[in-house]
Amino acid sequence: MPSAKARLGEGLPALRRSGAVTELLFLYECLTLEPTQLRPIADRLGLTVQAASNSFRQLARTGLVELRDGHYRPTVRGIDTLHAALDRLGADVAHRLARLHVIRSTRAVAAEAVRPGDAVSLVLQDGILTARRGGAGPSRGRVSRGGRAGTLVEVGNLEGIVPIVAAPVTILSVTASDVQDPSAVLRLRAALPRSTGALVAAEGLDGYHLARRASRTPVLRFAVAEAVRAASRVGVPSTVVVAEEALPGLIAEFAGPDPPPLEVRSLSGRRLPRSAVR
Repeated sequence: MPSAKARLGEGLPALRRSGAVTELLFLYECLTLEPTQLRPIADRLGLTVQAASNSFRQLARTGLVELRDGHYRPTVRGIDTLHAALDRLGADVAHRLARLHVIRSTRAVAAEAVRPGDAVSLVLQDGILTARRGGAGPSRGRVSRGGRAGTLVEVGNLEGIVPIVAAPVTILSVTASDVQDPSAVLRLRAALPRSTGALVAAEGLDGYHLARRASRTPVLRFAVAEAVRAASRVGVPSTVVVAEEALPGLIAEFAGPDPPPLEVRSLSGRRLPRSAVR
């Protein structure tokens, strides 16, 4: 049988054990009420008298409570156990609360001119937190410092959560002959996203040499896997150009938990299964 400390005193995880919460509350009621009957404890805990009796017998077997002078009381060991368990529970809860950052206000880019007091909805647009007039969205608030369209504004009284859908990462594999083929630039340009908010990246010199001539936007060269993973998390799609011999190494960088949605295909448009590039 587990010790009283293991049963009652290891913070929130210990409360997952069936009956742990009832036993803690039973000890507390015995200490503060010193009842002569079990019914008052049963009523306060929402239990039947039979269930309260079962709790008493369980705690008595471990030496934590006793019936003394006609009163249900915790033993000295029971009092020590209760204090220690509540102290550890309080410390555990405080530690967890300290790691939760409650955001009451934020800055966002105004999609249109807004004034103080305006109700706005917050959305991610091209990975940028954007405020739009109207408070009907999943995440909303009120403008505390307004501004023109395109400026940073302050939004307070926040409610709800900004919806974020992980964006896809498209990996385009190119061959050595593609790099030397003048027509490959046009084919790649047609394959790249037209949105200026999308991210274009290249892994290795061959991929970058081709991508910089085809892309209408700057091409990211460094920490490619880390960058496109971060972009995906805020809803920004990415396209990565990579030489086919470097493809397995790039795919390996997305291993592990919570990978972004990946689509791997050749510049010719042929979709490559993930298993084909391991």
